[in-house]
Amino acid sequence: MGLAGTAAAQEAVIRTGGTDAVFTSQSNERMWEAVAYSNPLPPGAPTADYPLVAWCEAMVSGHVTLGESLNTDDALDLELIELGRGEARKFSRALEVAGPRQSPETLREAEAAAASVRTRWARVMEQDSAARSETFGLFFGLPGRCEHAARRIRENITTPPATLADVGLE
Repeated sequence: MGLAGTAAAQEAVIRTGGTDAVFTSQSNERMWEAVAYSNPLPPGAPTADYPLVAWCEAMVSGHVTLGESLNTDDALDLELIELGRGEARKFSRALEVAGPRQSPETLREAEAAAASVRTRWARVMEQDSAARSETFGLFFGLPGRCEHAARRIRENITTPPATLADVGLE
């Protein structure tokens, strides 16, 4: 039996390195959170969780609006638009749940971050259909930190996010 046959016959996970941190759901979430928070954010993205989620919601909503403006029947484009709507709803819900716990300053920071994104999308929407289509196709998505920040504000998690060292990756 070759290596492929041996691997197919395995009934258990073979751990080849790393730590136990990646083998449980909660630890897995902490690991991905640590990775997400260790990566740099794009220029202009806020670093605090609540304003970042507002920025992320505006990014996704703008991308959805851009896609809708194309009046496309392309299945992949339509799927991206629908996925974006779902993401925007998750971010909006997190902002709604966490909003009452935020200081007036944090709320102002969040609105300013979202407004700056909406301004950029508005400039894209002024372009012709071909340019809008190209921009829609080139949108690479959001930083992984957006999802974790939304979860943290929604669940009122106030402890610092996990670091790479915390999860054994450093």
